[in-house]
Amino acid sequence: MPEISFVLPHWLYWATLLLFPLFAAWLYRRSRHRQSDQPVSTGLAYFFWATGGFLGIHRLYVKSPIAAVFLALLVGVLLINVEARLVRDEVSAGANAVKLAESRISRGERNVEKAQKRLQRSDSERNRTRLEDAESKLVEAKQRLVTAQAENTAAQEHAAYWSNLAMAAGAAIVLLMLIDALLIPRLVARCNAREHVPREEGIALPCAETVPEFTLDKSLPWYERYVDWFNAKAGEFVAYWSLIAVFAYYYEVVARYVFNSPTNWAHEAMFLMFGMQYLIAGGFCLRENAHVRVDVLYTHLSERGKALADLITSVFFFIFTVTLLVTGWIFFHDAWSAQEVSFTEWGIQYYPVKFALPLGAVLLLLQGIVRLFNDVAAYRGLRHLPPESHCGA
Repeated sequence: MPEISFVLPHWLYWATLLLFPLFAAWLYRRSRHRQSDQPVSTGLAYFFWATGGFLGIHRLYVKSPIAAVFLALLVGVLLINVEARLVRDEVSAGANAVKLAESRISRGERNVEKAQKRLQRSDSERNRTRLEDAESKLVEAKQRLVTAQAENTAAQEHAAYWSNLAMAAGAAIVLLMLIDALLIPRLVARCNAREHVPREEGIALPCAETVPEFTLDKSLPWYERYVDWFNAKAGEFVAYWSLIAVFAYYYEVVARYVFNSPTNWAHEAMFLMFGMQYLIAGGFCLRENAHVRVDVLYTHLSERGKALADLITSVFFFIFTVTLLVTGWIFFHDAWSAQEVSFTEWGIQYYPVKFALPLGAVLLLLQGIVRLFNDVAAYRGLRHLPPESHCGA
């Protein structure tokens, strides 16, 4: 298969982090309000065709046995690529052997020339022996060059054979995909005709089913309503980033194993994204009471005792959060002033990543203040503590 050298532009990375969650949230809300008795969707079939057509995923989606043909061709491409990588080493070794032989010939010619000059100055047995020695080494070097050139030519022909074989398999996959691009509506219609079971509205996730969609509770104080709302939206926003990782690592695997072209940006882009997600979602996790904690004794306390324990331990929470806010702002300011970029080949900007430090600290601090007021009210018996998260650890 041909190699690909796509490098994700920096602007596209940041635009994806900003726009993809909005698009994904819109699709999710749209799907919740759509009702359809068709078990297979044409749009989803085309999505599978575009993202995994070479695997035959669209054929699996419409329950077509032709998917086995795509899988067989893909397995063939992967096996061919293994051989291609081995042959590439042979070509490299052959080229080095040719260069080494040429270097020896050049050195041998210089030695012959020197021996001839010595023999002209002094016709002695020793000089004649030196000349014969240099000439024999030169002949040997030329023979090695002929052998190395023959081996290099054979390696190149071997590499061309496997490359052409991979191109043929790839062309067959592309041709089948182009044909299926026209056949997908018919395949979907046939599948829907066979399947009479109505499509379910969504995947059955206990956590998603038990946690209602967030709405503003007007009975709460105004500051609590809006802090809760902001952290809920921030948590929902960065939650969609996890879907980006699926696409990024999917592309990395395909580029590496199908096209022999590993990326220099996929891993770095994702671990930076997850670092920002971890920071920005901190306030949301505190709002949901979902942070991991050791609760061996905590669970046995009364509600008033739990509130008192939360008030005592909140001292450490605020020390950590304020420290994170101050140092995070310093890190961000320094990175912004220096226009800091990563030291890797991709060279992504670091100041947006470091901005997540003070931003996450602010969200966490605001939610912590709300939680502090709740604990005070619970200790005084004026309200109940928020329930444990359905999805918490």
